[in-house]
Amino acid sequence: MQLAKPLAALALAISCLMAAACSGSAGKEGDWTLYGLDSNEQRYSPLEQINPDTVSRLGLAWSMELPPQARSMQGTPLAIDGTLYFSTSLSKLYAVNASDGKLLWEYDPEVGKEHPRALRTTQQGSRGIGYFEGSILLATLDGRLVSVDAKTGKPNWVVDTIEEEKGDTRKTITGAPRVFDGKVIVGNSGADFGTRGYVTTYDARTGKQLWRFYTVPGNPADGFEDETQAMAAKTWSGEWWRWGGGGTVWNGMTYDAELNRIYIGVGNSSNYDPAQRSPEGGDNLFLASIVALDADTGKYIWHYQQNPREAWDWKATNEMILTDMDIGGEKRPVLMQAAINGFFYILDRRDGKLLSAEKYAKATWAEKIDLKTGRPVEVANARYENGPVSFYPSQLGAHNWQAMSYNPRLGLAFIPVLQQPGKYWTTPEKVKEAEAFTLGSRHYEFALGSRFSLVKLDKDDGTGALLAWDPVAQKARWTVKYKTGWNGGTMATASGLVFQGTADGWFHAYDAANGKELWKFNAMNGILAPPITYLADGEQYVTLLVGYGAAAPDDPGWRFGVHMPRVLTFKLDGKAKLPPAPPPSFDVTPIDDPSFRIDQASAARGRELWLRNCSICHVPGGANANYPDLRQSAMAQDPEMLRKIVKEGALSALGMPQIDELSDQDIADISMAVRDFARRAANGDTSAPPGSRLF
Repeated sequence: MQLAKPLAALALAISCLMAAACSGSAGKEGDWTLYGLDSNEQRYSPLEQINPDTVSRLGLAWSMELPPQARSMQGTPLAIDGTLYFSTSLSKLYAVNASDGKLLWEYDPEVGKEHPRALRTTQQGSRGIGYFEGSILLATLDGRLVSVDAKTGKPNWVVDTIEEEKGDTRKTITGAPRVFDGKVIVGNSGADFGTRGYVTTYDARTGKQLWRFYTVPGNPADGFEDETQAMAAKTWSGEWWRWGGGGTVWNGMTYDAELNRIYIGVGNSSNYDPAQRSPEGGDNLFLASIVALDADTGKYIWHYQQNPREAWDWKATNEMILTDMDIGGEKRPVLMQAAINGFFYILDRRDGKLLSAEKYAKATWAEKIDLKTGRPVEVANARYENGPVSFYPSQLGAHNWQAMSYNPRLGLAFIPVLQQPGKYWTTPEKVKEAEAFTLGSRHYEFALGSRFSLVKLDKDDGTGALLAWDPVAQKARWTVKYKTGWNGGTMATASGLVFQGTADGWFHAYDAANGKELWKFNAMNGILAPPITYLADGEQYVTLLVGYGAAAPDDPGWRFGVHMPRVLTFKLDGKAKLPPAPPPSFDVTPIDDPSFRIDQASAARGRELWLRNCSICHVPGGANANYPDLRQSAMAQDPEMLRKIVKEGALSALGMPQIDELSDQDIADISMAVRDFARRAANGDTSAPPGSRLF
């Protein structure tokens, strides 16, 4: 099949303007009003003041230091009428002057106070916000959707998007709500914790619920919501609903203004092992699928499943970019996604037909995607039925939530790529039903059924790259390689630039045509978020949220409380300076009293409890960018203080979950384990202790 070049940039620019108008979020020229700039989510700015000839003059205009609890900065800010809006961890919302960074207001939904137990199930990040007619739409970590007055920071209305009446307390929201045609749609996270996925659309003016679509079927005994759920249930077997099924929509959602559809990217399974959740076979719809829904009613239109009978914690949740292409002489509206599984999919938006699916990264789990059937041709033992197996990519994917962008003039997609293989195997024990353990003292066991780990098969494993992918030729045009793997999202400009930040703290600008580096800036902290650009007072600015973490597989040396989260904004000839900060460090200064006798039996019990309750944040080995290193914490070595923090939720407002089902003896054992971690570090052993890794 021959794919011709995309349509002219002018036509695309016109369609972008129309899409913004249809969304109800259209701002003045130069604003960034939607998550992906336009509803096509291309992250392609028409601004050209900053270009290959002038980018060398780019300098810091202003910066804003944030508290350490802002943690992993993942979000896309919005720039509207001279004001910059952004969200941080714990769903805090800020408004600042876009030209000088002066704080205008901040809104704290007090997630830790409202739902301290919900803090357990997530990395607490926020990937973005929405805007509609003078209001900011904020989806909070604990599942609320809040409309906030953009001028005052006062809430207009609040709705709870989580089905608490059905006992559903495991979902959280880290993704950005999407605004379209007077509506706002939200998904949620939580498939790993044994839940049932859905998306919900609300009236953006009032918060009234308009429709809800479930991504996996529920218990047949309760009846199906509609014929689509009945159809999907035929692809499942056994008692899948005991584990929830999974399929949460926690990131990718794209509105098609031309066809009046919303495309959702559906997540992974719960539990992971298909032999346990659906023992008699079946593809398990709509796991790992792109699903097209009617934007007005939420009715199912079509789906494409990337990984039938998903078994690897892979999902179709990456961003989806819309454009038009000439294919065989016919203009076709298409959807593009660089999937977690390593294949770049192009679908016809009208009917979901697969047009192309080539490997854009190292992917050894399948030979190819059969274009006739749309199904992958998997390699032997890809499903690890015959024992443990290692291949590319890992459960982290070849590309994850860090946004790609697309330049329609050049016909290139710019993808943050990760080269990381994984080992996959099945656990011998059967997983309990989700309700029996999720959010209990064994909550970090998840609804797994399988185990995954990161392995090293090649010298380049663990590294990353910025890949310029030509979807027409279905091959790479250029690549910039990085030593770090978990890098930031991208932004493209009509002036011929592509911007990306990296885990080692550098913010780069490249020539979009050939990948030549034209400029870079040391942000003094790791970068995950994608940048945006906008006009304020006639000048073009570039803004980036800085702060590392979010389940990062690598450790570049950023430390909680030492390297602070921040907002950076640049303009031509900017002269501002960052405050001094220490370089990345791997040093540990443990708190250890050599005279204290460690009870090894208690420490062993504590390691097991720590693994299942603490290590999702306080990682094996002890140090990361998001949370305190417990080896350096006197409070963690004091059982009474630890009891107040863990059982009573004394620090829940700062993001520390309440785990009130632990006994006082459990707390004492965890404290002993922390002392053991510190003793090991004091003796020069900074590795994770034996038995402390779940995966």
